[in-house]
This record gives sequence, C-alpha cells and structure tokens, in this order.
Amino acid sequence: MGKLIGRRRTPSDHFEPDDDVDPKAQRHLRGSLEQIDYAAYAANKKILSGAVGAVGAEQVQKLASAAALARTRWVVAALTISESGEAPTREQVAGLAHLRATYEELVGAYDGLRRMVERGYLTYAAAGD
Repeated sequence: MGKLIGRRRTPSDHFEPDDDVDPKAQRHLRGSLEQIDYAAYAANKKILSGAVGAVGAEQVQKLASAAALARTRWVVAALTISESGEAPTREQVAGLAHLRATYEELVGAYDGLRRMVERGYLTYAAAGD
C-alpha cells in the first residue's frame, strides 16, 4: 500500500508479490520491474543532472528561505484579514489562495529537490566541499 504524503497518497516503491503467482513468475516480474526502475533512474539522472547540475547548500538555503517567506506572507495576510472580525471578501480569499498556492509550490519544489538528491539524480555539494 502507498504512503500518505500531505493530502496525497503515493504508490509504494516496493515490489509486493501476489500470493497467487508462482515463485518463478514472481522472480521474473521482480527482474522486469528492476529493469524498469533502473531505466527511470537513468533517465532522471541524465536529464536532471544535465539541466540542474550539482545543487549547492546556498541554492537549497535560498529555496528554503523563499518557502519560509511565502508561508510568512500567507499567514500575515490571513491574520491581517481576520483583524476586522468580519468575513473576508472574495478578493481577500483569492489573495490568500494565491499566497497559499505560492507557498505550497515552493514547498513542493523543495521536497522534490530533496528527493532528487536522495535518489541520486542530483549531486549535492555541501558548503566547503
């Protein structure tokens, strides 16, 4: 079964054999799936490393700071809107939705970048390396 990440369910990254399939067929299927996984890995590594190259600590810090700033703007706007005690207007809600979407996109990019490094698609160059 998949993992729950945020509000989305992601498929499991692990082979889960069907009890009704004989062991030889399971081994063959596992080998095929490993070839598929390797093809996806090789494609991701080639394309991402070619487009992005190595990722440095400063780049990661800037992305994390951008996400933190976006979250701050979203929360400050919500607090400001709520100060009047009145229901927010459509325009205010639309503005909040935009600020939230900006924050969520930046967090998604950060999470994606982290996963790319974790999976070996990108090289991480720590400060001082």
